[in-house]
Amino acid sequence: MTNLIGKYLNPLTDFGFKKLFGSEPNKDFLIDFLNQILPAEHQIKTLTYAQNEHLGQTEIDRKAIFDLYCIGTSGERFIVEIQKAKQNYFKDRSVFYATFPIQEQAKSGDWNFQLTPVYTIGILDFTFDETKNESQLLHQVELKDQNNKVFYDKLKFIYIELPKFNKSDDELTTQFDKWLYIFKHLAELQNRPIALQEKIFKRFFEAAEIAKFSQDERQVYESSLKYYRDIKNVVDTSKEEGIKEGKQVGEKEKATEIAINLINLKMDNDTIVKATGLSLDQIHELRKSKKRKTS
Repeated sequence: MTNLIGKYLNPLTDFGFKKLFGSEPNKDFLIDFLNQILPAEHQIKTLTYAQNEHLGQTEIDRKAIFDLYCIGTSGERFIVEIQKAKQNYFKDRSVFYATFPIQEQAKSGDWNFQLTPVYTIGILDFTFDETKNESQLLHQVELKDQNNKVFYDKLKFIYIELPKFNKSDDELTTQFDKWLYIFKHLAELQNRPIALQEKIFKRFFEAAEIAKFSQDERQVYESSLKYYRDIKNVVDTSKEEGIKEGKQVGEKEKATEIAINLINLKMDNDTIVKATGLSLDQIHELRKSKKRKTS
């Protein structure tokens, strides 16, 4: 077995997330984290882990598997997921998953349809395209009417864009900041930062120490870590290729613009090639295009 890099678990891996936030001995970690983003009326005192795999009511219904699914003492339902990379129809999937905790509340016999709140919480290792230029990283979504008034307050979607969190350990001021710092940096740390001296973080770091795991747990974690790294490498490579391709497109557009200006100034082809880096064939095409437009 190869050596694992780092002293602590990566909480963005499937194994790491469920080990640290989805096990009964550690559920106070999940409670503390969720209470940083939930409204005052739905603060959690305790919770119960529920089956994280749900099947629809008919054979044609698709199976939904959540990272964590839990129920608060007042019946509130919480789906908590780590999303490692952008996915087609991610928002559609979030809405689809939210229907299962709603449907399971149905009661046989005479029922008045009263529901308990359902929260879908996504910890995202990416940013939404439509918000990538905004600094806000916490997004709370609910049903509103045309006047922006809340129409239904029992269905909420909360998303956290982790890449936007850039605070250093000496800039952590809130408990929310501290949890985000842990999600983003735990796997890189060798010691618990001074800013994370609260009792709950002391226990958290102890629970995250890889050296304390059994051999079986290490093997499962290594597989989970490899899967996470493979996904991350694919995403990072795609980004780099996209940036490179974008630069190349931009450079070509700029070179073409310069070439057209030099053609209008009646410069010879050799000079234009040297000035722009375009090929002689490309210059000929630009000259033909100019003639077609002026003829």
